[in-house]
Amino acid sequence: MLQNRAVIVDCAIYRSGLRAHVSGDISDALDAARADGDAFMWIGLHEPTEETFRHVNEELKLHPLAVEEALSGEHQRSKLERYGDITFVLLKTVHFDEASADVKIGKIMVFLGDDFVVTVRQGDGAPLAQTRRRLEADPQLLGTGPAAVLYGVCDEVVDRYSAVAHRVEASIIALERQVFAAEQSDVTAKIYELKREVLEFRAAEDPLIPVLREIVKGRVDGCAKTVEYFSDALHQLLRVDQDVDSHNELLTSVLSAHLALLSKQENQDQRRISAWGAIIMVPTMIAGVYGMNFDHMPELHWIGGYPVALGIMMAVCLFLYWRFKKGGWL
Repeated sequence: MLQNRAVIVDCAIYRSGLRAHVSGDISDALDAARADGDAFMWIGLHEPTEETFRHVNEELKLHPLAVEEALSGEHQRSKLERYGDITFVLLKTVHFDEASADVKIGKIMVFLGDDFVVTVRQGDGAPLAQTRRRLEADPQLLGTGPAAVLYGVCDEVVDRYSAVAHRVEASIIALERQVFAAEQSDVTAKIYELKREVLEFRAAEDPLIPVLREIVKGRVDGCAKTVEYFSDALHQLLRVDQDVDSHNELLTSVLSAHLALLSKQENQDQRRISAWGAIIMVPTMIAGVYGMNFDHMPELHWIGGYPVALGIMMAVCLFLYWRFKKGGWL
């Protein structure tokens, strides 16, 4: 069972914050952890199948509703629920795709018991190998028990929120430069797309705030020794939440400025068209008058009539061009 590394990413026992060797299957590992009152087991799963999770659940006796959510592909909000003596926490993860400027959403589920932790990851946006290494490098923190793993996962998720927030900000700055560039282009679609990504980002990170507040207030069993750590993660998350709100407002301002510049450009184009139309109208009118088939017209048989008509056309056109140029229409 433990050899199925495609699904079970890692499985270990921790005694007094130090990793111990695991032999046998999950049942043997769990019995070994329970035999020592100061130990717990951590199983890391990545997109487990129903059959794989059923084998894990046979030993851990998780609540059916929590198991269903862990296997479901639905995009639930971040939340914290209590099922008997097991705490279930769902966290939404984010990953920024540089190529498409898309915010990819995933999720991590954490099952927290008295002597075990199960982390279930859906999606590739938030690997937990680094989290495990960081916790193993801090035996004092890991020695506080399974709650340390929950904190490590929350801290990793919030750190990724912060990184994505910075990348979104860089994308907004790039859009601003395009909006106010000398050669303007229509980036309305890009602004709307990025605004939609920011709203999806907010929908992922904002529900985690009440979850961390519940833990910080001491309302979650087993987390009393790690409240200060969760408080630090909460403060960082609140900063990210403010940044995301600012990004949303900034995108609205960028969109308004872009639409105003487009409207201004359209007005300028219309004025140019009107100015050239007025200039062309003068020779068209004169030529149209003298193009009528009448014998009795002023200066019709005068030898200098043709050059005089052309000169009048040229003079009036140059005068109108000068006036429109001076008025900023051309």
